[in-house]
Amino acid sequence: MKALKTALALLVGDAQSDRVVPPTGHTVRLTLFSAGAMAFLAVFALALSMATGRLASLWGDELARSSTIRISAPEAQVADQTAAALKVLETTPGVASARALTTEEQQQLLEPWFGNGLSLDGLPVPQLIEVVEKGDGFDAEGLRLRLQAEVPGATLDDHTRWRRPLVKAARSLRLLGALSLILIGGTMAAMITLAATAALAANSQVIRVLRLVGAQDSYIAGAFVRRFTLRALIGGAAGTAVGMIAVALLPSAQPEGGFLTGLGFEGWHWLWPLLIPPLGAVVAFVATREAAMRTLRGLR
Repeated sequence: MKALKTALALLVGDAQSDRVVPPTGHTVRLTLFSAGAMAFLAVFALALSMATGRLASLWGDELARSSTIRISAPEAQVADQTAAALKVLETTPGVASARALTTEEQQQLLEPWFGNGLSLDGLPVPQLIEVVEKGDGFDAEGLRLRLQAEVPGATLDDHTRWRRPLVKAARSLRLLGALSLILIGGTMAAMITLAATAALAANSQVIRVLRLVGAQDSYIAGAFVRRFTLRALIGGAAGTAVGMIAVALLPSAQPEGGFLTGLGFEGWHWLWPLLIPPLGAVVAFVATREAAMRTLRGLR
């Protein structure tokens, strides 16, 4: 209830107290610009954090549900060992499907490194078998032992060494995004504190006169808090709007673009940036109040 009354007081204001704060000047431009710029950067930090974390999680999930078996054997034995490996997989609990990749599919896998038109004829390329898991997956160590006994040329790669760094990267990116937002909020608080302190110092004579006629420090501080909070809210809303438009204009996710495309929000995640202006206003409220009370104590 108290918070609601404070919010209403900030919106409604007091015509008399508003005269204490100059409506124009460099402090106004500084507050609006810093709030808008920080909000713009916050939108991109949030979009980058969520998109990269989403992409790393997607890669990790895809690798977690699939494995690869590599058949390295003399050419005359490859077909027999491939058939033996597929037979082992048919009786392995947790395996949803398994199939040997065709020559064309293996060629496509090597094209990013060796270029188009690569011919596998005459190259000692192992036969690959794609394994898709189901349920809780299969016992990787048990499957390795079976393959070692029945298919000497088979090697199982359950993608653990690929999945672990991706999961770690997803967590690190989310943490980095949160840290970036905290730094942006701190920078915004510092800029608004400087602007509020400058405005208070510039109006020191007016403040002394107000004190002579009986105005309390809380009344004077409230005028500055209201003005700077509303300025931060307006600047933050403008910066957030521009940032969201810029993010919306970024290229959408494309397979050939990798993580360089799709750096934005998806679905209801577009609601997250809408929290930036009110959060910026809260930062401005706290920063301005602290600066006002500290400066007013120094003017006694």
